[in-house]
Amino acid sequence: MKKFLLLSILINFLMNSCGSSTPTTQTRQPVRKPAVSNSGIRANSVSQTEREYQTLIKTYKSETAEVLTSLLNDSSESPTVPITVENKSNCNMVLTISGNNYFKKIPIGVNKIGSAMVPKNQNYNLSAMLCNSVYQKTKYMTSSYNIKLSN
Repeated sequence: MKKFLLLSILINFLMNSCGSSTPTTQTRQPVRKPAVSNSGIRANSVSQTEREYQTLIKTYKSETAEVLTSLLNDSSESPTVPITVENKSNCNMVLTISGNNYFKKIPIGVNKIGSAMVPKNQNYNLSAMLCNSVYQKTKYMTSSYNIKLSN
């Protein structure tokens, strides 16, 4: 009986070391491709956005004083209008504002507000990567514009 037990353990060991005779199922993680916006530009991943945020935050000059002055005073005669963006998500973001002869990137931290003054009466493309979501909007600016983004 002892020999039979040792022989069965040896056979079992050899079968396991050579590979399993029963099929195994592997779960494959879906391959995530970066989102493609309507303009054909691939969206940044969260880590790329975070690196861009960390780089921009070091040299970014805020326009908070100009924006507050514009919002609090009657600025209907001003050639510029304020854009404010509130980041209510769990991720840092970089807002890109582009228009006719205008381009600016604004780093906006978690639960922070970013802002910029832009020339009035023009179309602007606003885009950002927010966690794993892409925000993209085209807006004709005639007055102040406020956005709240969350995930």
